Amino acid sequence: MPKRSLRAQLLEQRRQLSHDARFAANRDAQLNLLSLDEFGQAAVIALYAPIHNEIGTAMIMDSCFAANKVVLFPAVSGRHMSFRRVHSLDQLRKGAFGIPEPAPDAPVYGVERIDLMVVPGVGFDLSGHRIGYGKGYYDGFLQQREGEVPFLVGLCHDFQLTYGGVVPESHDIPMDVIVSETRIVRIQSFPPGATVSEPGK
Repeated sequence: MPKRSLRAQLLEQRRQLSHDARFAANRDAQLNLLSLDEFGQAAVIALYAPIHNEIGTAMIMDSCFAANKVVLFPAVSGRHMSFRRVHSLDQLRKGAFGIPEPAPDAPVYGVERIDLMVVPGVGFDLSGHRIGYGKGYYDGFLQQREGEVPFLVGLCHDFQLTYGGVVPESHDIPMDVIVSETRIVRIQSFPPGATVSEPGK
């Protein structure tokens, strides 16, 4: 399926989630992410402010603060995205596209200083490729990275993990792990183009 059609289909499915389904998925997906060894080892963690029924990050943020980790959120200016430090949700204000983001004077952290980044998406596949909203902010920011840092975690509802594969573009950077409310998928365990049976089939 073309990326544009798959994006529209997954966004519609996410819009139709009931309150109870959304609540349970938010809780369980965040608990799965908090169980990662990489999360425990990371000192600087980049999160996102959820929109349109994305998996939330509030539990993760609270765990970061409790463990004295540095917490970053994205801020958009023009066609560029940076990550800035916050100490509480109160420091987020409505920014680009109506998404809460840190104030312009909040400290900026370059990609090389981030240990683990939690990445939102419309969809992911088993090779770690991501379907975003088509703006390219995350891809542009991650183009600056060198080596293995940051460790990239795609956080999503289980139905957003697609089985037919996502055709990557030249600028796409794959995730290291994808976490949903039911699974933790480590990408290195799947060769490019791999598919698996859907749960229950």
